[in-house]
Amino acid sequence: MSPRRRAPLTRERVLAAALELAHEGGFESLSMRKVAAAVGVEAMSLYNHVANKEDLLDGLVDVVFGEFEAPEPGDPDWKGAMRRRAHSMRAVLNRHRWAVGLMESRVAPGPENLRFHDATMGCLRLAGFAFRDAVHASSVQDAYIYGFLLQERSLPFDTPSEHGAVIEVKRANVPDMTRFPHLVEVMTEMAKAGYDYDTEFAFGLDLILAGLEP
Repeated sequence: MSPRRRAPLTRERVLAAALELAHEGGFESLSMRKVAAAVGVEAMSLYNHVANKEDLLDGLVDVVFGEFEAPEPGDPDWKGAMRRRAHSMRAVLNRHRWAVGLMESRVAPGPENLRFHDATMGCLRLAGFAFRDAVHASSVQDAYIYGFLLQERSLPFDTPSEHGAVIEVKRANVPDMTRFPHLVEVMTEMAKAGYDYDTEFAFGLDLILAGLEP
């Protein structure tokens, strides 16, 4: 029986392997040598598909942009389109947490990156926003989305039960709870099972969208 042939090396295979490594150790841990080992080749073979580590990171960011739901230019419900865009970005970036700090840092954007930003601007411009207002409207939404994600990523818990336990520890470390009644009220509410960050995200997003008009 002849040995099973290895799938040919492609840029897509290289990026898929790099994506798995980024999930395991963050993008800072990536190296051409590690990616090569993951696909079973020598590091030099990668350079037929990615020029260098920066090109690799550009490719990874483009993969993530490709998972976002882009708004449809000309959608009469532009606020609904922007709301779906924001929830999609948060969901995708919660799967790819390593990517949050990279998304807007690339100087060589790929096709999915360009498509997504063009669709966003197109949706706002066709909704009637002046050019500068469309840019500001897009930027303020992205600042909220990325900021919320960074806050979520820095929280010292991963599950609702851990959340409640952490809040209880914080409450126990307040030296005199009677001096901080409003803070204690917040801690008590957040310690309850089922505190919903989805609702919190939607609340802030709705405030932003309510304040945007062409």
